[in-house]
Amino acid sequence: MRGLSRTSTLFALLATVWGTSFLAIEVGLSDLPPVLFAALRFDVAAAVLFAYVVVAGYEWRPARWADWALIAIGGTFLIGAHYALLFVGQSYVTSGIAAVMMSLTPVVTPAFAIWLLPRERLTLPTAVGILLGLVGVAIIARPDPAGLDGQIVGVALLFLSATSFALGSVLALRIRSTMSLVSLQAWMMLVGAIALHLTSLVHPAESVAAATFSPTALAALVYLSVAATVGGFLCYFELLEAAGPVQVSLVNYVTPMIAVLVGVAALGEPLTEATLVGFGVILVGFLVIKWGAVRWRLRRLSDHHRERGLGEDVVVVAGQFYYR
Repeated sequence: MRGLSRTSTLFALLATVWGTSFLAIEVGLSDLPPVLFAALRFDVAAAVLFAYVVVAGYEWRPARWADWALIAIGGTFLIGAHYALLFVGQSYVTSGIAAVMMSLTPVVTPAFAIWLLPRERLTLPTAVGILLGLVGVAIIARPDPAGLDGQIVGVALLFLSATSFALGSVLALRIRSTMSLVSLQAWMMLVGAIALHLTSLVHPAESVAAATFSPTALAALVYLSVAATVGGFLCYFELLEAAGPVQVSLVNYVTPMIAVLVGVAALGEPLTEATLVGFGVILVGFLVIKWGAVRWRLRRLSDHHRERGLGEDVVVVAGQFYYR
């Protein structure tokens, strides 16, 4: 019971900090150039995470080529490209649409896995799920027959952001490192921050002089760096160990719901049918791809309940199990 309660609490906390992070991005973008904003986020996050590594006693120095290769991949694709595209893309659309687009990541990941991982094969459910994900993107983008508009530009950039993260995730699976995940993430954030700063310097639309470090922007930056990045990372990997990848991946579909609701409540962002329908199609695509794993996990949970029996700690209501 305690383990289940802790897992549920961590899941809710992770979904909340990641869901509200899109609001923080939206707020910060009003005062800070997008790529510079992303770079500063990971400056702070890397510093905090390196301090945690030292205090916790983790080995912090990469010792093998595999460590450096993984750091380079993570810093380039999972941090640098992913967040540059995310922050610039969100400057064109609402925070809710940005969050919904990020839910595409688990759907497009199998496409890269089939290409880059020798044991992966294209199955009918995978093909259908990927196709549904692309249909969902098209619904959200709502292409304007008259030409490109801000909505489709933002959705395109966010699609590339999700794609960058998916590609980096699959490339990372090809490399085995002996370093702790915490230390690896600290280095990835540092490399990603450097890449983002370099991108900001050469990006024609970026101007440090245009940055306004208002109290609101600084609060958004601290929240994103400490709560959403460092705190979210620590929650994520604890959940991964406790609940497994299938259940944890569902956070990608709770996060957009929170982001949309917070965006509507706090910023008055419009909630369109296209966004809701597109999100629903992407979610169905994910379930089609992962249905075998989801069904297996549900069966294991059901077997676990039966093995425990109906002791004094268990109450059954309408076929559902509840723990006192």
